Amino acid sequence: MPRVSEQHLAARRRQIVDAARRCFLREGFHRTTMQDVIAEAGLSVGAVYRYFPSKADLIRAIAEEAVGGAEAVLGELARREPPVPLLEALDSALAYVDSQAGDDGLLRIAIQVWGEAQRDPALGEFVAGKYARVRGHFEILVRRAQRTGEVPADADPEAVAAALFALVPGWFLQRILTGGPDRETYLAGVRTLLSLSPPPPVPPTRG
Repeated sequence: MPRVSEQHLAARRRQIVDAARRCFLREGFHRTTMQDVIAEAGLSVGAVYRYFPSKADLIRAIAEEAVGGAEAVLGELARREPPVPLLEALDSALAYVDSQAGDDGLLRIAIQVWGEAQRDPALGEFVAGKYARVRGHFEILVRRAQRTGEVPADADPEAVAAALFALVPGWFLQRILTGGPDRETYLAGVRTLLSLSPPPPVPPTRG
């Protein structure tokens, strides 16, 4: 029997993952069965189970794609020379998110992954690790921005990175739930917030 090529294996796996994503987008994780995915993929039961022994394995593969793209984008930005300004890095992250915001994009799957991660401890641990790495890339960007003077040297890089990271899901939740704002409007608002001066100290009250 001729050996199956790696390209063929990868294409078959891609076929199954794409079929599962369509099913999950249509029916959600819980209402979708493995039989639904098998029918959608147009493959035999054995062919699908060879790659994904359970629905949980399929959900994990989908979760990998939903989070992995943003991780790759930020990882590349964190290595770029000269260091990327933080707003430019945020814009690149949002541009990737924007590319996945359609009806068949990964963002709607990402929201399902969040919900499933609260129920499935193994998936929750996987997602937490992925998002920790995304936040870690933001921290690298912040530390590099401290060296260029963009961020004060005495700022806490972990705190700044956590705030920057939160801006990404904050935007795409608004996009999905309300239809806006667009990326340019959102970035303009972030730019304004970052330029605000700290409030003056409150004078002590006299007793």
